[in-house]
Amino acid sequence: MVPESYLTDASFIRDGYADRVFIPDNVEQVAEILAGANRDRIPVTVSGAGTGTVGGRVPFGGVVLATDRLNRIKVIDLTNHTAVAEAGVILSDFQKSVESEGLLYPPDPTERGCFLGGTVATNASGARTFKYGPTRNYVAGLKVVLASGEIVDLKRGESHADENRRLRVGSVEVQLPKLRRPATRKNATGYFVAPGMDAIDLFIGSEGTLGVICEITAKLLPKPEGLLSGVVFFEKETDVLALVAEVRAHVDARAIEFFDVESLNFLRQKYSAIPEQAVAAVFFEQETTPSTEESVFDQWQTLLDKHHALADSWFATNATDQARLREFRHQLPVLMNEWFAHYRQRKVSTDMAVPDDAFPGLFRLYQDTLRDSGLRYTIFGHIGDNHVHVNILPRDDTEGARARELYVQFLKYAARAGGTLSAEHGVGKLKREYLRLFYSDDQLRDLAAVKLSLDPNGILGRGNIFSEDLL
Repeated sequence: MVPESYLTDASFIRDGYADRVFIPDNVEQVAEILAGANRDRIPVTVSGAGTGTVGGRVPFGGVVLATDRLNRIKVIDLTNHTAVAEAGVILSDFQKSVESEGLLYPPDPTERGCFLGGTVATNASGARTFKYGPTRNYVAGLKVVLASGEIVDLKRGESHADENRRLRVGSVEVQLPKLRRPATRKNATGYFVAPGMDAIDLFIGSEGTLGVICEITAKLLPKPEGLLSGVVFFEKETDVLALVAEVRAHVDARAIEFFDVESLNFLRQKYSAIPEQAVAAVFFEQETTPSTEESVFDQWQTLLDKHHALADSWFATNATDQARLREFRHQLPVLMNEWFAHYRQRKVSTDMAVPDDAFPGLFRLYQDTLRDSGLRYTIFGHIGDNHVHVNILPRDDTEGARARELYVQFLKYAARAGGTLSAEHGVGKLKREYLRLFYSDDQLRDLAAVKLSLDPNGILGRGNIFSEDLL
């Protein structure tokens, strides 16, 4: 009997099943498991911590390969600012370990209980992506096991696609398709494909469909000397949007996050100090040094006065208070997931992003449509990256069907605007059918051909990214 904990994730997709679970201790055991499954054509679903939101971890047959015991931080190299860790290391543990050495691993997805390998498999991002970019920017090496059982060591800079778009991965040659990538700040939709691309980038964001990521060499940065953070409340949403536009243009912030009035209403369950008159809020962070701390604070105070922030906003400069503000920022997704679990409804949450010039129109579409819908919802997230999350909160199947109708309407706008289906959570099983709004069937078959080059029997991550008719 396979434990239920290996049959679910935060997508709340139901009825997952598998014949057995393998929990290997090392990369050689992973290779042995995959070689046997490939020989017998048994589907393999890679299992991380189960924090994913798109059903990538939910198996429908075959076996589960869990990375729980691949949980060692092997090296923290203070000279070269790198660290080597296995895929099952919990992200928050990894961050604390490198920070204790005076270093920083910038990627910061909201769910810090995720596994490091899962963040690479989805090219995860988070609030600090505004300054630092997504996980891809901090992956210097990968140890990957292909479906055949071949172990491949990939080091950034060592292998690139040639002028004919051919890419060598271990013993396999992959023909890359011609695809136009969305002109968005963030993208976690399907495989990374670009002229002259590095082989390592093919696996970052591949969602367990091309190989099993067993070990990561991460690029680290010096830990910032200081930090100013704040949660700032507003009586008018227009003031928030004007502030965000100015911050994006002129301020070296590392995070700028948005909360609408419905988000604040949810958060009031736990935070009674939220001002009653507040209809929107911004969470921000900016790094400081002893010589710049005062000027950074003065710059923010001037900006907040200019854009009419409420006086009873919250600020933090020490680690304890900053942790409280980050907890505030992270509480909303937790409350959303509790809602979905309580009502047993499938998650209806947007993850699309659009180019800069298209975001105001998408934001207005969200607001105008949702206010007239009669559904409960929240709008929050990474507004600095043109990437806010709409969580539509159905209480029954009828509301769930209406929520999915609105979701498709939002997707069609993003597709017309040259945006992306997923900016940070991936496609998984939950969103794979929506890829057809962003790519033609021929383009999807070209992407599927990349998978079949590395996994000709289609055993890895079956159902993730691609519908079965494409393979």
